[in-house]
Amino acid sequence: MKRIFALALAFLMIVCCFTACSGGAKANDEKVIRIGVFEPASGDSGAGGKKETLGVQYANSQVPTVDINGETYKVELVYADNGSDQAKAPAAAAELVGKNVAIVLGSYGSGVSIAASETFKNAGVAALGITCTNPNVTAGNDHYFRICFLDPFQGTVLANFATDKFGAKKAYCLGELGNEYDQGLISFFTEAFEAAGGKVIADSFPTNNSDFTSYINKAKSEGCDVFFCPVSIAYSTQIIAQAAAQKVDFPILGSDTLDDNMVLAAAKGTDVKLYVSTFYAEGGNAEFDAGIKEYINANADAKTTNGGDDTISAVTAMGYDAYFVALEAIKAAGSTSPEAIKAALPSVTYKGVSGDIAFDEIGDAKRDTAYIKTADTAAGAWAFETMQKAK
Repeated sequence: MKRIFALALAFLMIVCCFTACSGGAKANDEKVIRIGVFEPASGDSGAGGKKETLGVQYANSQVPTVDINGETYKVELVYADNGSDQAKAPAAAAELVGKNVAIVLGSYGSGVSIAASETFKNAGVAALGITCTNPNVTAGNDHYFRICFLDPFQGTVLANFATDKFGAKKAYCLGELGNEYDQGLISFFTEAFEAAGGKVIADSFPTNNSDFTSYINKAKSEGCDVFFCPVSIAYSTQIIAQAAAQKVDFPILGSDTLDDNMVLAAAKGTDVKLYVSTFYAEGGNAEFDAGIKEYINANADAKTTNGGDDTISAVTAMGYDAYFVALEAIKAAGSTSPEAIKAALPSVTYKGVSGDIAFDEIGDAKRDTAYIKTADTAAGAWAFETMQKAK
């Protein structure tokens, strides 16, 4: 009897192990599939990561199950905080892999996405970037995909906008030293701006810098027409406050990271002219806007996560879309297996609130337009400026 019991126990362990490795599980007779959420909940990009996660959570609240070959599975979100830190990213990725996720969403921030990539690759788990825009996230990888536009496109769009809107001939660019996102965007902006006949002056500031006065004054003394700073939310709020104190008259241009209500709050009541490129503008989808606002206002934690109000961030809309793209991949795979889901992703298409989503041969989204928003500093709200294409 002991031998029979031991054999039965061993068989049960094998079955459980197989189920876990497949990205699916069974709890109280309920089939479960796990989606990893690889986002910063702390560090410089914590505010943006939380808003991106908010979109995923709202989507999950709306559609908490997925049908796989006629069977209904509960979708469980599993979280790992990468701390906005490239050094911490691999451990956070390994944490998700260890919890047997079937697919991963994230991260807000290209640097942490790149740092975690090898961990996901080795585990055979697909990662779906939401707003990580650096080309190196997907370059040479068959496991990393994304639903956002890329930095070469975004940098070119902003350079075109600076020329078209302001007739800019001289631009000042400022980014964090060693930050792949900042420096990549500055490089692409510079290439496009100089190709149009403009001149660029670029500087880098050290990590944890808090005094940007000298950089702002340099841009003023050099007679720059625009100030481009594709930096984190934490830095951008300081730059805007200090630029307002210096009474600058040039417009400040920001990338998608500056599309945040904390940045908007920093600009409120000032004379700063702020323009940002982004993935979605409030008003783009009335049903989504009404639903996410109701969700935020009905949940104190969600409202705190969103910065204390119900302003819709573009990254929240993108997180919402990413969740449904993941569900489409799971359904197309007809399996909880991470490998099957990864194989199904390239052919997935989805009509999202941020636009139609499909992938090219690299795994990048096919996007050709960006939203440009400006800060209404009197009202403390974003105002739609234009839809800008790259030339």
